[in-house]
Amino acid sequence: MAGTRTVNPDLRKERESSSFDPDKITNFLYGGPEIVKRKRELESLALNDPDYQHEDLNFLSNEQQYETQLKKGILMTKKIQKLNLTDAQDMMIYRRYIAVGGSDSPSFGLHVSMFLPTLYGQATQEQKDKWLKLAENYVIIGTYAQTEMGHGTFLRGLETTATYDPQTQEFVINTPTITAYKWWPGQLGKTSNYCVLMAQLYIHGKSYGPHPFMVQIRSLQDHKPLPGVIVGDIGPKFGYGPVDNGFLAFHNVRIPRENMLMKYSKVEPDGTYVKPPSTKLAYGTMVLIRANIVMNSGRALAKAVTIATRYSCVRRQSEMKPGQPEPQVLDYVTQQYKLFPYLAAAYAFWLTGQTMMSVYMTFSSQISKGDISVLPELHALSAGLKALTSWVANMGMEECRLACGGHGYSHASGLPRHYANQTPGATYEGENTVMMLQTARYLMKSYNQSLQGEKLAGSVAYLSSVQPVPAASRTRNMLDLGALCDAFRHRAARLVHEAAMQLRNERQAGKDQPDAWNATSVDLVKAAMAHSQYFVVKNFAERLTDSRLDSSISAVLTRLCQLHALHGLVTNSGDFLEDGYLTGTDVRQARRHINTLMAKLRPDAVALVDAFDFPDGILNSILGRYDGNVYQHLLEWAKASPLNKTDVHQSYHKYLKPFLEANRAKL
Repeated sequence: MAGTRTVNPDLRKERESSSFDPDKITNFLYGGPEIVKRKRELESLALNDPDYQHEDLNFLSNEQQYETQLKKGILMTKKIQKLNLTDAQDMMIYRRYIAVGGSDSPSFGLHVSMFLPTLYGQATQEQKDKWLKLAENYVIIGTYAQTEMGHGTFLRGLETTATYDPQTQEFVINTPTITAYKWWPGQLGKTSNYCVLMAQLYIHGKSYGPHPFMVQIRSLQDHKPLPGVIVGDIGPKFGYGPVDNGFLAFHNVRIPRENMLMKYSKVEPDGTYVKPPSTKLAYGTMVLIRANIVMNSGRALAKAVTIATRYSCVRRQSEMKPGQPEPQVLDYVTQQYKLFPYLAAAYAFWLTGQTMMSVYMTFSSQISKGDISVLPELHALSAGLKALTSWVANMGMEECRLACGGHGYSHASGLPRHYANQTPGATYEGENTVMMLQTARYLMKSYNQSLQGEKLAGSVAYLSSVQPVPAASRTRNMLDLGALCDAFRHRAARLVHEAAMQLRNERQAGKDQPDAWNATSVDLVKAAMAHSQYFVVKNFAERLTDSRLDSSISAVLTRLCQLHALHGLVTNSGDFLEDGYLTGTDVRQARRHINTLMAKLRPDAVALVDAFDFPDGILNSILGRYDGNVYQHLLEWAKASPLNKTDVHQSYHKYLKPFLEANRAKL
């Protein structure tokens, strides 16, 4: 990646002293050398294309950022056609690497990630024939309008209505209250001319719950809102500056009956409602989206750790020994303790995301044929993992920013933008606490089935043997991955058992089910978290058993897995000590092992982040540059600020000069 660039001598030394070839881990992470080769070809095409170059986003207003993204998005669609990119993976990679800012949503992101997949998954063949060609060729640009100002995760509470009129065979769309305004959909504010609208279906005064409708919101001639449509941008946000998240409301907007997406549920011309084969069919799309969030959380955390680790090797600070040169910041064990657990977590989440995508693809064919038996488990697992990984990624990225000291506060580091764009992952596609409670609901159901003698399978198979385990008298090897997986399994099983007992106690105390559930919710979330963490640790350990894994990288990946498990164990040590499953000696041993593992990982730290294979154009970080030449580029970046275009800013003449002159005159 460095090419002929002059590399900072400290970073060069780090790379020369690593114990493995980073490309071998890169191949492992991405699925093989051919995939990596193709990825790099597409990166080069996107990042080196002069048509995509633009001023640093940090120096642009929100409106300028939006215009920049729109221009690049249009260029992107043309170039994808020109380059004849037809493979879905190729297009995803290419879009990712021309996203404005590298970490912002790709151009037409909701059109690609939600609007089109909804048409693919929920439209009838006739509806696909009508709309897909137009959508795939960007004649119509769509978004997914579900969240409202007053309702998000609780879909049944959506207030937007679609009332069927059998006389005209139309649906009448209305926004009955201010809280019913659609709020947050990306590309809604100024870009989209269509949306898939989630609205409460009413027929003859009866509600049939939320259903998807295809609704045109802007003219295809002049892009003005259609009659009865109120639409606009919601204003500046914490992140995603270039994205026009929008609001949307309707007043008696009529759409044809055929505009309800009817692959599963239908409304006949006379108003007869035809139920879907199963209410769980929508889970499939949710599982896919949440699996992507797990992947993206791993990637986001990996970017932040890459920036902080490289900078911690370039930055030298204080005196460790009198008279000796200032050491690299990463030589301080406290800095390693800040960064290395999140480095391990990034690898763990990366592999977990891959597993979730693989599981989804394995079962998607049987789901499409109507066999949905696996969906409840996948839905519960993906909900818990989505919450766990996005929560940890948010905390880890902020820790990485803090680990970069003062310069981490600068947009030059790239970390504020990366963090701001990752943090909504804890909210969108399901607020995380609600997601954990959905996982907990499945765990309670599975636990009760196990009590009735049913044999459980998949991610909850371990609940079949839920029972208190007495403290072991033997001394455990706290580096053994099997023993660590056993510990996480026991913790998850015990916390599920205790949550179930607490729920039962609340019911026996006279509470009805909803109140008992609410009273137990903290225990339920804790159980779901333990279940999700067990899956991540177990998956990481299992991925290391691949016989194709090169021995030169097996050792360092094993250390990462051990560190991830041990750090989780020590952080949650009370859970393992409460029932005596582990002893104080075990936990103290685990702490000592963490220090030992960090010392062994220290020489390989830069190689491990290099293996993520993020080019500079994606990191968008001066602190995380591959060549490590931080300080000269930090100065150049600062000089490029619009405030530095003149030596004397115009505000001096307007405000400061009169103020100074008036003060002088008083003396």
